[in-house]
Amino acid sequence: MEFLSYFGEVFTPISMLLLIGGTIGGLILGATPGLSPTMAVALLIPFTFHLQAVHGLILLGAAYTSTVAGGAVSAILLKIPGAPANIATTLDGHEMAVRGQGARALQLAFLSSLVGGLFGVLLLIFLTPLLAQWALAFGPSHLFWLAILGVTVIGSLDSDSVVKGLLSGCIGMWLATIGYDDMQGVQRFIFHDALGGGVNIIAALIGLFAIPQVLSMFAKGRQNYDVEAIKVERHPIGAAISEVISRTRALTIGTLSGSIIGLIPGVGGQIAGLVAYDQTKKFSPEKAKFGTGHSEGVIAAESANNAMVGPSLVPLLTLSIPGSPTAAVLLGGLLIHGIFPGTDLFDNHPDVAWPFINSMLIGQILMCAFGIYVASLAARIAQVPQSIMAAAVLGLAVFGSYSVQQSMGDVYVMMALGTMMYFLERFGYSAAPLVLGLILGPIAESNFIQGSLIATATDGQFLYFFSGALNLLLIAVVVVSIGYSAMMEIRSRRVAA
Repeated sequence: MEFLSYFGEVFTPISMLLLIGGTIGGLILGATPGLSPTMAVALLIPFTFHLQAVHGLILLGAAYTSTVAGGAVSAILLKIPGAPANIATTLDGHEMAVRGQGARALQLAFLSSLVGGLFGVLLLIFLTPLLAQWALAFGPSHLFWLAILGVTVIGSLDSDSVVKGLLSGCIGMWLATIGYDDMQGVQRFIFHDALGGGVNIIAALIGLFAIPQVLSMFAKGRQNYDVEAIKVERHPIGAAISEVISRTRALTIGTLSGSIIGLIPGVGGQIAGLVAYDQTKKFSPEKAKFGTGHSEGVIAAESANNAMVGPSLVPLLTLSIPGSPTAAVLLGGLLIHGIFPGTDLFDNHPDVAWPFINSMLIGQILMCAFGIYVASLAARIAQVPQSIMAAAVLGLAVFGSYSVQQSMGDVYVMMALGTMMYFLERFGYSAAPLVLGLILGPIAESNFIQGSLIATATDGQFLYFFSGALNLLLIAVVVVSIGYSAMMEIRSRRVAA
């Protein structure tokens, strides 16, 4: 119960201010179509650079939690999912809003998100230290395979094509080699003075996630879209609480589905919401009502996508394997403060790890409380013309990239990577594995070199990297994840044909 002794840090004035600001800002960003949770967190990272590590992570954690839940606002009122995790919410949520039950749908969404989110964070609290202690058994060869596993899992599961996902990861690992090699002290791939110190991770995160969205918005020009938010009427909160409690089946299936899927690296919230919706429908005696404005559909989808948030950080904090693209961005937030996930986090930085996790517990409550009242405001912001929204995001991107090192070189890198990613996305490549390759590339490289030096003095490189139960288990998981994803891709193509 060590986490209880660190609750006091969460209630300090600056922590609470960041927690409240991150929650409200995340709700508004989450409700804005086109601004994904991953991009919202990436845009906030530069603002954490001059904060203490614990305060920066509190801000990022609050934004992560609330953007996932905030996506339900536009999904219900505009029938436009604020994030992929809210796709299943539109199926019944918007139908409820059309029938004049928008406030009821929003209340059910945020209340079920609260239940799922609290359960997910409790899993994070009790599972993470256990797995972190288990991670003590990992040496250089194991950490190398873990880094490869992280890239392959995200690459094979977060992309429509396994080959393109893995290529994205390889591009990211190549970008990680730019600059000076810390082990050998030589320059590599320095084509411009801006790359002398390597690719700045913050500039890369902003460029790869924000700039493609900005260019997509600008590409649409000044088109006017007739999207009207449905008026949010009053609905007693007590009735919504009673209804959520009475829908035990949907709440349980959604929470458990989201928690289990969150623990699997690379799967993501959109799968959690859709799986929970599908399973709730299968077990419900009222199958015919799903898709017509049934409250069980909203409760299952929203409890699942928020229950996924906490468990998705378990493999990140213990093994450096993010459970979602947004968790990959949070890994970058940890590394820029010199904090490495694993046993080091809880042994040497408990004053950072536990307040961060505790803040997510409090953040779930704030998310629910503010979400119900901010919903109508967020819906209006979601109707801002895309040209204006694109200009605002571009301004934040340039400011954030420049402010970290006061260097225009970082702005050039950000724009170059963003433009490259815009065209890569047109051909089906994904930003998440590319970013993860950039983040995990140095970890894989340094552990490979250390392992090679050890292997030279012992049994040779092949035996060092390809023997031992843990090495073989990690290699097997890499192969299985790629093979399973390839099989599912072939099957989906056959079904489509």
